[in-house]
Amino acid sequence: MKNNLFLDAAFSRPTERPPVWMMRQAGRFMPQYWEIKNKYSFLEMCKTPEIAADVTMLPVDLLGIDAAILFSDILVTGEAMGGELSFTQGVGPKFANPVRNAQDIDRLETEVTDRLQYVADAIKVIQQRLDGSIPLIGFAGAPFTVMSYLVEGGSSKDFKLTKLLIHNHPELAHRLLAKIAKVTTDYLNLQIAAGVNALQLFDSWALALSWNDYQEFSHRYNQDIISGLNRRNIPVISFCKGSSVFAPIMAEARPDVVSIDWNADLLNIKKALPADIAVQGNLDPHILYADQPVIKKQILRLFERMRGEQGFIFNLGHGIMPDIPFDNVKYAIEVVKEFKY
Repeated sequence: MKNNLFLDAAFSRPTERPPVWMMRQAGRFMPQYWEIKNKYSFLEMCKTPEIAADVTMLPVDLLGIDAAILFSDILVTGEAMGGELSFTQGVGPKFANPVRNAQDIDRLETEVTDRLQYVADAIKVIQQRLDGSIPLIGFAGAPFTVMSYLVEGGSSKDFKLTKLLIHNHPELAHRLLAKIAKVTTDYLNLQIAAGVNALQLFDSWALALSWNDYQEFSHRYNQDIISGLNRRNIPVISFCKGSSVFAPIMAEARPDVVSIDWNADLLNIKKALPADIAVQGNLDPHILYADQPVIKKQILRLFERMRGEQGFIFNLGHGIMPDIPFDNVKYAIEVVKEFKY
């Protein structure tokens, strides 16, 4: 690998500066993304290896980040299991056949890696394009988050149906989560076999859960997945919205990196975790709307706070919003790359 910064930081080795990549870095804030998106549906983009590679490479070519992340979606596992998935502009993902009862859970399949082969094919194309320049991160949605979409039938503000399931019918929730966890483990191992250099597990909606419910309905399945990965020399990043609260539990699953949202002091979290677990984050993505001197000040403030710490990857506390100015994202990355410890 010509640029080892990301992998070194993920394994808590010394680096001359923090490596940088950003969640949703290959996305809707780029005019070049829309040039592609206007020709194809979102799922066509995900399922066509050459197009997925084109989108994955946009931030590599235009922003100069230290790691690429596979262009895909966390819900492809739910679709492979039998969910009828669609994406509508302005609405988001929808499952036309939501999972609401035992029969719905029973019909979901778990031997589905052949249906996800297009992701492995995309990884191979991307790695040819990267040609050893920077690492490629693969990813999957964590079981609780994928379950919430399957149960709600799409995005939700209150997760009411999901919470009714876990509270009124915990045995059904566990059956569903176990199926998703099995598929997710197989899927991530498929990505490793195809050639990714790192993995991130996205539990985007874990913040909806209480401490006890997080332990029972999220953490235990994330732990099962991480323990089931063929992760030799492949760092694993665990992310959730709510990581500022749940980081101590997340660390028990033994990821290499815990990705932290923007609600916590990053150094305090780092000090509270085992020394061999790195942290990733945790700039508030809304700062990228601000004037460039403000962006620089906030990034350098975070870096001064983390000075002297091994195992720090710069990222946002969540994904880039679609209307953040591209020039501000590019500027933020330049600020990071100019910094030296």
